[in-house]
Amino acid sequence: LCKNARRVAELEGIVDSTNVGAIFRSAAALNMDAVLINPSCCDPLCRRAVRVSMGTVFQVPWTYLPEDDDFPALLRRFGFVTAAMALRQDSLRLDDPLLARAEKLAVVLGTEGDGLAPDTIAHCDHTVMIPMTHGVDSLNVAAAAAVAFYQLGLQCQ
Repeated sequence: LCKNARRVAELEGIVDSTNVGAIFRSAAALNMDAVLINPSCCDPLCRRAVRVSMGTVFQVPWTYLPEDDDFPALLRRFGFVTAAMALRQDSLRLDDPLLARAEKLAVVLGTEGDGLAPDTIAHCDHTVMIPMTHGVDSLNVAAAAAVAFYQLGLQCQ
């Protein structure tokens, strides 16, 4: 699945089927080559996720990651740089040229509310954030995915 991919999304712990469906729709529209699903996510084939995705869950290649596997190490073996989406002071901005230079990039998105596990962030190559204004602290995971896919997918065209 990752052999010829340049941009992939990895979903960790996203339990809302509406968010999963919206992420798939954005992945299809915004140049993501594949979606990798952590076993803690809701099933992308559940009726609501399929409906919200407008059927793109059948268009975008996807698979479940093995449980209890170090997925950042797995992705590195396939040549990917991993970018954890997280609101931290040491995060790169989404438009950082370092990300644009990555030939293969995996965008890692976490659960609603808590975001990515600290362990996941620690094992990724970079932490990336979307700068916020007007006192807003974050975007919904599906909205953040769309923004990230737009910015990072364009860099591959």
